[in-house]
Amino acid sequence: MDKILEIARDVLDIEIEGLREVRKKLDGEFMRLVKECIRICNSGGKIVISGIGKSGHVGHKIAATLASTGAPAVFMHPVEAMHGDLGILQKNDILIVISYSGESDEILSILPSARRLEIPIASITGEASSKLAGWSDIVVLMTVKKEACPFNLAPTTSTTVLIALGDALAIALLKMRGVTKEDYGRLHPAGAIGKAVTLTVSDIMRTGERLVMLPPDTLVKDTLLKMTKARSGSAIIVDKKGRLLGIFTDGDFRRHVNDDLEILTKKVSSVMTKNPASVACNALAVDVLKLVANKHIDDIIVIDKDKKVAGLVDVQDLPGLKLL
Repeated sequence: MDKILEIARDVLDIEIEGLREVRKKLDGEFMRLVKECIRICNSGGKIVISGIGKSGHVGHKIAATLASTGAPAVFMHPVEAMHGDLGILQKNDILIVISYSGESDEILSILPSARRLEIPIASITGEASSKLAGWSDIVVLMTVKKEACPFNLAPTTSTTVLIALGDALAIALLKMRGVTKEDYGRLHPAGAIGKAVTLTVSDIMRTGERLVMLPPDTLVKDTLLKMTKARSGSAIIVDKKGRLLGIFTDGDFRRHVNDDLEILTKKVSSVMTKNPASVACNALAVDVLKLVANKHIDDIIVIDKDKKVAGLVDVQDLPGLKLL
């Protein structure tokens, strides 16, 4: 077993060192690539990634990451490109070709067509003197000293570095183009991330019959009846103008009833929790998630612009909305 862990740690050490080396060597060519991609995206073009073998698999991932972070990008398989998929390339695009050796025939075969379109060609390669580099307007070098493979053959360190470079490109574009969290959410409408950063609190709060709001002199027994009718685990206590005074939950009742059997005949204001957590109507749903996580609470009161209670977010509703 120790031998297995030793092998695994050696692989990680080799790949970490490869990442460090490429990080040191990042230069103006990477900056040129980012700036050119920004120009292409801003002019309505797209980023076309191409590669073969393991580089192709990583290329798919890079294209997906770019697209998900706001940069229009697609993957073009070089073999399929030679049988019709070259139509993916348009005059206002950029082609980024990935090949560690820079000598793969399948990759080289698409370059003349790209050149005829007069689009910029960028390469990510480990060989500065390769044919691919010679065709390229921008060459980002990712030379690694050693693959993790004991034969120094299987792409391991090189593919790890390539994934990291793709991430660096995507995040550099995201930040330099000013993509916001809300923009990111709009690109993920079906997931929890997207909903958390596009839905506002007013979209998910309870109102109407599901919301219990009572004056402070309401008796606890009457408060519980109102909560039961509304199928709510809490009641919000407000003043005459609808402004927040406190909250009373079924948990508060259970805690107090052990010490005071007369609680049912008391005013709810005497046992409510003062200064409960609240959030603005126009806040994002992600703000509710933060409150739930940080304060370990189940009910968050929603306040409108006039500081009046507008609704309630119950943590039990969040799984149904796919926010938890």
